[in-house]
Amino acid sequence: MEKFTLKVPGMMCMHCVGSIKSALEAMEGITEVEINLAEKSVSFVAEPAMKQKAIDAIDDLGFDVE
Repeated sequence: MEKFTLKVPGMMCMHCVGSIKSALEAMEGITEVEINLAEKSVSFVAEPAMKQKAIDAIDDLGFDVE
């Protein structure tokens, strides 16, 4: 397991935070989801293979991921 941090510049409000957090927490294999709205970052713990799946899930919600 590894900790990943992604930048999500379009994340502007608590609704955005809730949507992203819910989507990631629903994914099997992703744990410890933490979101920092001020820094527009999303952190989570997962196997390396899950990183792209998390990016895809956030992208599916309409957010760009850096």
